[in-house]
Amino acid sequence: MNMSTPIPIIEALDISNSFGAQLVHDHLDMTVNTGEVFGIVGGSGSGKSVLLRTILGLQHPQAGKVRVFDRDLTSMAETEIHEVKASYGVTFQAGALFTSLTVMQNVQLPMLEHLNLSPRALDELAMLKVRLVGLPPEAAYKYPAQLSGGMIKRAALARALALDPRLLFLDEPTSGLDPISAAGFDELLMGLQKELALTVVMITHDLDTIFRTCNRVGVILERKMVSDTLVGIVNNPHPWIQSYFHGGRARRFGAVHGA
Repeated sequence: MNMSTPIPIIEALDISNSFGAQLVHDHLDMTVNTGEVFGIVGGSGSGKSVLLRTILGLQHPQAGKVRVFDRDLTSMAETEIHEVKASYGVTFQAGALFTSLTVMQNVQLPMLEHLNLSPRALDELAMLKVRLVGLPPEAAYKYPAQLSGGMIKRAALARALALDPRLLFLDEPTSGLDPISAAGFDELLMGLQKELALTVVMITHDLDTIFRTCNRVGVILERKMVSDTLVGIVNNPHPWIQSYFHGGRARRFGAVHGA
């Protein structure tokens, strides 16, 4: 077997979703290969979050199938889906931390659901995850309201990494952050991706993040997806792609990154 052959970790095949008379996805296909950072972009209302929910098994597609780790999520029983969910981590746009819990308690939630550990082991493991994402130890005992926006993003990432997932889903991971904090998060993500051998799927509208982190990009256009390498997408002649990727910032980052 050729070791350079990409190995799919996610396959969304022939996916259709609609809400009432509104068709969101029309036989959409998406493949994510093991070890890559795959960015999902698209206009407002293009169905990026709906696609993410479908891949996560939170929403059943009206047509098509989703395979994750070579297992068909669309034909699984709820107990089997629960097992698969322990193999991936997710962060949501606003962090989605429980405001009544400390950072440590938030990070421990997936552990309590899937692991059988002593309170001491839970504390030690949660603190390890807090340190892993670059937060100071004292942040573990703070509540979300006491954290900056950048710290909330990192705390959510620590929770997503709680069960040592192979696959990480990020929904707008740098939204609301200033450019320095966003760049710091991107650098953290790339370091973790290499160190932990993660496959990363992210929804983002941040061109800086796309150029800094993504190996491939999938663009939702006319209810389907066009996927390619970053260079291939930037050079795609489709008018929406051209208008999205060829503004001033895109040209600047494209020059820097060779795109």
